[in-house]
Amino acid sequence: MSVRMRHTRAHTKNRRSHHALKGPAVSKCSNCSESHIRHKACLKCGSYRGRQVIDVVKKLKKKQQRIKEKEKQQQ
Repeated sequence: MSVRMRHTRAHTKNRRSHHALKGPAVSKCSNCSESHIRHKACLKCGSYRGRQVIDVVKKLKKKQQRIKEKEKQQQ
């Protein structure tokens, strides 16, 4: 079976021109002026919309403790 109404390459590419991926929307933190993804808490200071929602210091200490435990297990 042959195609009766074949699309040209230009017509196909015009349709696909809207399929391009867009980069993430980035905002500036009001607390520390660091850039972060919109509608997400700032990873540097842990604030979201002017409120402190993540305890960054506690999270960092926990991560360092995990690293030390892994080093002890490997030795």
